[in-house]
Amino acid sequence: MPTMLRPANERGHADFGWLDSRHSFSFGEYHDPAHMGFGPLRVINDDRVAAGAGFPTHGHRDMEIISYVLEGGLEHKDSIGTGSVIRPGDVQRMSAGTGIQHSEYNASKTAPVHFLQIWILPEQRGQTPSYEQKNFTLDDKRGRLRLVGSRDGRDGSVVIHRDVDLYCTVLSTDESVAHPLKAGRIAWVQVAQGSVQVNGTLLNEGDGLAMADEAAITLIGQSNTAEVLLFDMAQ
Repeated sequence: MPTMLRPANERGHADFGWLDSRHSFSFGEYHDPAHMGFGPLRVINDDRVAAGAGFPTHGHRDMEIISYVLEGGLEHKDSIGTGSVIRPGDVQRMSAGTGIQHSEYNASKTAPVHFLQIWILPEQRGQTPSYEQKNFTLDDKRGRLRLVGSRDGRDGSVVIHRDVDLYCTVLSTDESVAHPLKAGRIAWVQVAQGSVQVNGTLLNEGDGLAMADEAAITLIGQSNTAEVLLFDMAQ
């Protein structure tokens, strides 16, 4: 499987006025047979929600849903009694399992919210719905790859019910980090903000890169602040 660049400007796009959403993979009315996901990674939506607006109560099942806020606050409520506001630095994981109802609204009446919504296929269907949220400070991620999600919840990460390690990093210009990729595993790099070089390929904000058959992944910051997510996954 070769390295594959997913340019930000080639993603699917939905604009409902209150929501401006960019889809790395097929989602909703955007269908692209060439981009149905990558390994267990099924959805990466780059969402901007207007002040006071949001997603009314709706249902999910058999999916690991991760919310990663970049700017503003996202208010979450669900049918298992969880309610919170997710802000930059927070990582929220909701396991839909046998079925869950939830809503997501911009917590502000005056400012927009910008966040990534990530869906990962679980290893097993029919699990009990559950929820988890943890905060990882800027210092946790600055100049290093911080594990924020994993199957076993190690190092204080949220639990993902799939063999996926999710790392986040914040890099300044020319600052670098490296991550070994074990044989048989694949990786996806998503640039949330700024620009970064990944094994010699320049990625800008919103770009994604699918990788396989690489011994290591080296990220080098190309802007004053680059915020990057790295998914290390079993195929």
